[in-house]
Amino acid sequence: MRTVLVTGTGGAGRTTVAAATALAAAREGQRTLLLTADSDGTPEALLGIGTPRAVPGRSADRLPWSVPAELAPGLWAARVVTDEWFRGELTALQDRGHGLLDLLGATPLAGEELTALPGVEAIALLRALRAAQTAPPGTGWDVLVVDMPPAPDTVALLALPEQLRRYLRRLLPAERQAARALRPMLAQLAGVPMPAQKLYETAERWERELAAVQGVIESEATTVRLVVEPGPLADRALRTARAGLALHGCRVEAVIANRLLPTGTSDPWLAALSGQQQDALKELYEQWTPAVPVHELPHLGRDPHGLGDPRPAEPYAGEPRSADSHSADSHSADPRSADSRSADSRSAEPHSGDGARRAPADLADLARVVGAPAARPDRPAPDPWTVEDRLAEDGVLLWRLPLPGADRDGLSLVRRGDELIVTVAPFHRVLPLPSALRRCTVSGAGLRDGWLQVRFTPDPDLWPKRL
Repeated sequence: MRTVLVTGTGGAGRTTVAAATALAAAREGQRTLLLTADSDGTPEALLGIGTPRAVPGRSADRLPWSVPAELAPGLWAARVVTDEWFRGELTALQDRGHGLLDLLGATPLAGEELTALPGVEAIALLRALRAAQTAPPGTGWDVLVVDMPPAPDTVALLALPEQLRRYLRRLLPAERQAARALRPMLAQLAGVPMPAQKLYETAERWERELAAVQGVIESEATTVRLVVEPGPLADRALRTARAGLALHGCRVEAVIANRLLPTGTSDPWLAALSGQQQDALKELYEQWTPAVPVHELPHLGRDPHGLGDPRPAEPYAGEPRSADSHSADSHSADPRSADSRSADSRSAEPHSGDGARRAPADLADLARVVGAPAARPDRPAPDPWTVEDRLAEDGVLLWRLPLPGADRDGLSLVRRGDELIVTVAPFHRVLPLPSALRRCTVSGAGLRDGWLQVRFTPDPDLWPKRL
C-alpha cells in the first residue's frame, strides 16, 4: 500500500494539504483513505462531513478508526477513535492478566469508567497505520493519506516502534524465556497461577505488532509531505524537522509552501508580509531543491470547506505573479524556472487581463497543485547509512549518515558498546554499529554538507591479524 504522512509546522494547514493529497490520489482511480487523529472537529468541518461513529462490533474486532465516510468516488475519510480503542485494548489486557490481578487482589476496571491517557493517541495512530495494511479483502485501500500531528510530534511518533522494541528486548530478553518449563511446577508449589507466562506472551505480541508497524514506516512506499507557511520562524522549525526525519530514515517526497500571499500589491502592509514570505520561499528552494520538489499553494482568502465550492473563485488582489517574480539568485536555485515547473503549478497562478485565470477556490483546485503521490514499491527501504573503506589511504573506516538540516550546536554522539547514540536537537536515536565498526574505536566525527561522518580506527586487539 502507498502511504503518505502529511506533517509540518504547527498551524500551516496540514489537514488541508492531506485532504487535497487524498483527493488527488482518488481522482487517479486509487481507492484512498484519508485518516486523521484530530478530535477537535476541524477535519470534519473542512470536509463537510458529520461526527464520526465508532465501528460496531466487539472491541477486539474493531478497526481503530471510525466508520469511513465516502466523500467522493474512491475517497473515504475516517478518524482514529482513540477513546474507544483504548477502552477495548485495556479491557482485553485485563482479561489476559486476570491471574495477576487476582494474585494482587485487584478489581478490574469496567470499560465505561476508562478514559484515554495522555500519549495514547500516538499508540492508536500507529495501530491504525498497521491495521490499514491488513484490512480484510474487499475493504482495503490503494493509498493511505494520514493527517499527522505537527512535525516534532510526528518524528517522535515514528521513532516510537523502534524505541519500544529496544526496551522490550532489554527488559524481557529472549534468553529468559528458556525457564518457561519450570513455571508450571512453580505455580503448583505456590498454589497460584504464575503471571510470567502471560507477561511473556503479551511481550511477544507487542513485539510482533511493533515490528509490523516499523516495517510500514521503513517501507519505500511510505513517504512524508512537509507543509509550511513560509516565514523566518517556520524555516528554523522545518530545518529541525528535516534533521529528525533524516535521523530516523524517513523519506520526504515534497515540501508544500502553503498560504502564499499575492505579490505586486500596492498595499504596503500586505507587501511587507508578502516580501517576507518570498524571502523565506527562496530559502526553501535553496535548501530542498532539486532533491525534493517544492509546491506552492496560494492563500485562498478564507478557510476551505468541502471538496468543491459552488461559489466562483475570486481573482487575487494585486498584480499577477509570474515565473519571473523570483530574483535571479532564486532562479539559480529554483528548478521550477523555465521547463521544470509543473503545468499544474502554473495553472494555479492568477493572471490579470481578459480571460484571467482565477486562484484556487477549494480542495479540488488545491488537489491539482499538490498532485497525487507517485507509485513506489512496497519493500524495505535501503539503509541510508554507508561505510566507506579508507583503511589503505587514511587507516580509518568512515560511517556516513545523511542529516540534512542538522547543525553542529545541536548534535552529539556517544559510543556505548556496539551502539552509537546520535542526538540531533530534540531527537535521539540509538544506532547499532555494523559488524566491522564494532571492532573499532571512534577517532573523530564531522558534519559537512548535510552528512555526519564518523571516523573509526581499527582496534589492534580486536581487528583480524594479517598472516
